[in-house]
Amino acid sequence: MVSPQLLNAALSLRRGEGPRVGAERIALLDALDELGSIRAAAARVGLSYKAAWDAVQALNNLFEAPLVIARAGGRHGGAAELAPAGRAVVAAFHRVEFELAEVMDRLERGLAGAPADDIGRLFWSLGMQTSARNALRGTVTHITDGAVNAEVSLAVAGGVEIVAIVTRESVGALHLAVGRPAIALIKSSFVVLAKGEGLVTSARNQIGGVVARRVDGAVSSEITLDIAEGKTLTATITRESAEAMDLTEGERVVALVKAPHVILAVE
Repeated sequence: MVSPQLLNAALSLRRGEGPRVGAERIALLDALDELGSIRAAAARVGLSYKAAWDAVQALNNLFEAPLVIARAGGRHGGAAELAPAGRAVVAAFHRVEFELAEVMDRLERGLAGAPADDIGRLFWSLGMQTSARNALRGTVTHITDGAVNAEVSLAVAGGVEIVAIVTRESVGALHLAVGRPAIALIKSSFVVLAKGEGLVTSARNQIGGVVARRVDGAVSSEITLDIAEGKTLTATITRESAEAMDLTEGERVVALVKAPHVILAVE
């Protein structure tokens, strides 16, 4: 029998160089599939409505095809259904999941004599997370070398590219190359919103989108844009700015992000 006090592992599923999906998000997808409501699914798995929306957006951003087709608002707090890609991910996860108990049982027996601290050091990276609000998976399309830095372009959706400025040393350390997958990390506070077409600014990234959701706080507002193919980008701006710009669902805006503010990561 597996002892949860010694070792507690969670299954993480990925295909090739694709993103990983864990049990918590699979549980959310299962609930969405059954209930057809983001609010109801969030309540079932113990998440807030906002946290469930954030998880759905993260999943859609990290996969080439959206896993969930969702709509904000509505009578039941956000209707949702699994896309074909979502059903495939859930089915694959559950096919593998039942094997985990036996694998962990064998692993635990093998580590029975190891100090707990050693086990912790072995598995610490499995729980690593990022504080960046936006994590967009894409494919490197172009790298321009400079004397110290390099400009890296990442295609994250049809017609949408994100450009990052990183050191040449980072390009080598991350093994970045054209055609390889990577993830663009962008803090929501680094995203500036503007209205109008053909803006002339110093921001290297100008990403058009439609306001999909607005959440107001006492001082700040969180604005989520639908940028293409189920991918989203979230900005945190002052509530005063959101009201002055009259940012409502369906409004077209442009997200401005400086290239040095984009952090690249690989799996």
